[in-house]
Amino acid sequence: MAEGGVVTCPEVFVVDTQANYISNPNGKESRWARVSQKFLLLLVGLTLLGLFVEGCFIYRLYKKTEEFSLCKYSPLCQNLSHPQTSGQQGDTMSQVGPEESNDIPKMLANLDQVQQRPFAQLIGADNPIGLNNILLWVDKVGETVTHNMGYKDGKLLVEKDGYYYLYSKLTINASEECSLIQHKIMKVTRAYDNSIELMRSKSVRCPSHSKAKASGGEDLWNSFLAGIFHLQSGDGIFVTLENKNKMRPGPIDNLMGAFMILPGSILQ
Repeated sequence: MAEGGVVTCPEVFVVDTQANYISNPNGKESRWARVSQKFLLLLVGLTLLGLFVEGCFIYRLYKKTEEFSLCKYSPLCQNLSHPQTSGQQGDTMSQVGPEESNDIPKMLANLDQVQQRPFAQLIGADNPIGLNNILLWVDKVGETVTHNMGYKDGKLLVEKDGYYYLYSKLTINASEECSLIQHKIMKVTRAYDNSIELMRSKSVRCPSHSKAKASGGEDLWNSFLAGIFHLQSGDGIFVTLENKNKMRPGPIDNLMGAFMILPGSILQ
């Protein structure tokens, strides 16, 4: 009982059994997680480094293989792959240097040889009638050329021995009457007194009135000859045509030419 008759109520404490408790993290577990992350990053780094090193080895192997594939065509590599005695190997090595150093001069010499090969092309003259059915040509104007070859009185003059491709094209007008046309390429040489027939085109042409009417009174057709022959220095090449009055003159309709395809002789 309290003094004065006043009753004091006792204090009541309520305990909440549903309260949340926050547990403090364990220090050992957090350190283990950090170590695990660092170890994982280290493994990833080592993996990437391994891939990089492997790529470098593959690239070096590829370069070595490429060098070997190119080297197998080199005389030096062939000598190394087939060892010889010391004296023979010394001789071989002494020969490799000059051969390689002479590659460029040899190429230049071959190029100069090609540039010096004779060739010629002549065009038809306005007055192509010559002696003995030999046709005359123009050799110094327009699209004409005579390189290491000469020309005189309808003849191409050979200056160097070799195999030549010869050709000739003529335009014939057969609008008036039927006639025998003989187009020939001939050769004159020091070994024989008479001319030698190399090629011939022989045909009979009769006028076609329909073609002559359509082309203004002309019935035109072409005769073409071409072949390869061995010629010697001093030979002369010329073209003959029987019934020369049937030929249509002009630089565009008629031509003659030659060019060397192989110098010297195969039989040498």
